[in-house]
Amino acid sequence: MSVLKKLQEIRKTWEETAVEPTLAKFPERKKIFVTGSDTPVERLYLPEEMDADTYMEKLGLPGEYPYTRGVQPTMYRGRFWTMRQYAGFGTAEESNKRYKYLLEQGQTGLSIAFDLPTQIGYDSDDAISEGEVGKVGVAIDTLKDMEILFEGIPLDKVSTSMTINSPAAVLLAMYIALAEKQGVSKDKLNGTIQNDILKEYIARGTYIFPPEPSMRLITNIFEYCCKEVPKWNTISISGYHIREAGSTAVQEAAFTLADGVEYVKAAIAAGMDVDQFAGRLSFFFNAHNDLLEEVAKYRAVRRIWASLMKNKFNAKSSKSMMMRFHTQTGGSTLTAQQPDNNIIRVTIQTLAAVLGGTQSLHTNSRDEALALPSEQSVRIALRTQQIVANESGVTNTIDPLGGSYYVEALTDRIVDEVEKYLKRIEDMGGMVRAIEKGYPQKEIQDSAYKYQKDVESGERIVVGVNKYVQEEAPPEGLLKVDPELRKLQMKKLAQVKAGRDGGVVEKALNALREGARKEDVNLMPLIVDAVRVYATLGEICGVLRQEFGEYKESIVL
Repeated sequence: MSVLKKLQEIRKTWEETAVEPTLAKFPERKKIFVTGSDTPVERLYLPEEMDADTYMEKLGLPGEYPYTRGVQPTMYRGRFWTMRQYAGFGTAEESNKRYKYLLEQGQTGLSIAFDLPTQIGYDSDDAISEGEVGKVGVAIDTLKDMEILFEGIPLDKVSTSMTINSPAAVLLAMYIALAEKQGVSKDKLNGTIQNDILKEYIARGTYIFPPEPSMRLITNIFEYCCKEVPKWNTISISGYHIREAGSTAVQEAAFTLADGVEYVKAAIAAGMDVDQFAGRLSFFFNAHNDLLEEVAKYRAVRRIWASLMKNKFNAKSSKSMMMRFHTQTGGSTLTAQQPDNNIIRVTIQTLAAVLGGTQSLHTNSRDEALALPSEQSVRIALRTQQIVANESGVTNTIDPLGGSYYVEALTDRIVDEVEKYLKRIEDMGGMVRAIEKGYPQKEIQDSAYKYQKDVESGERIVVGVNKYVQEEAPPEGLLKVDPELRKLQMKKLAQVKAGRDGGVVEKALNALREGARKEDVNLMPLIVDAVRVYATLGEICGVLRQEFGEYKESIVL
């Protein structure tokens, strides 16, 4: 008799002699248990029958294909993940102070939040920017703002992540031009630019241009950085915002991977060899409260991506198959009610990211459902990472939940469900066509609606919101952005415009315009030239708006 068959017989006896009498006296809390994404959870999981070949195909060893158990042979026994707190608000001067504070507190990488006008390519003095300057991130209009933002922070000593998408080429160009001013060569720059436009169409909405020219800009960045900025991660393919919009864990994984496939196809179509650029692709995932489902999700996406790169795109380099990802704890899981409870939520999510093998991590602050985080809240969030890293013991071995009967079964299930989504999207003609049809948008909307109904009915408990509710005093000590900030930013911008050579700026913008009209021209060098002479973000994006047009969202019901 096989070990598995014997265990199944033992389980049957256990259910008859132990479980059924217990259920007769003490029924379980629910008839059906599910994960945070509504995947059914069995009462007990047993080991799966697996020979050595199957084990190596599905799990492998850390640092080896298919990377299910991690992308490095020693993982956190060698070094911890990059502790990269996402920050930015108000003016460049204010954000510079926050970055220096975080570095003093032990943060190991910078992560830049830009305000909404910057994210959609408008200057602070544009009428459309009124009321939004500096509110959800730092306002960056010209290279001058970037110089202030990184004053006293040498770019060859830090790794910088920039959460910017439609105008990603412009902000990267400013970073490169700033490095030149600091005397740092491009090949020394280390960091990531989000540069993921497809998820903007799906979930977030900070798009400017239609898909075709947007994909051109992205592949231009791939090609330019491959030659000029070799240590730079040219895209962070983001599931975070897909999850924040209301997707399940499976949908987050599936739509993120489908976006990744689309970017790889676009780069290959532009004439690049897969192993020339794939090693600089990175990913960005969410961490929610269902700890074990989240761990299984991270393990599953590594396995699937490795297989896609090897079998679909014929990648030969191990780096091309290796999924590296940043994680941010779930902003949408934070509650305005009893905000101190968010510290516990963020701790669970931190553990999920670490147990799942993340390469860098941002932990949200307890007051982010109410306002931009205070210094005290940011410090607690950073300390959460540091305590997990140094005191929990989970970093002492690789993939500590590997071999858990439940985690392995859940990993396999997520792989199967994600692959079904990928097949459906491929049959539609790829992710761009699926977005045009509204497919991922509708799937996310349905999931978000179900989640909200479950909360309102009490089927899903959110502590402090629909259970264990209490009367609370209004929160104190929240960070508030100065309402006069836009006037200050406009004054700075006017000074820059007055001090630059207008003819040189016009010449650079005209060169960019001509380049945009020619499909075979890489626009990155032209954008770098424009920012060097202090052309503004709005002027550069304005030229591209005129040439490329603007994307209009399709309404999906």
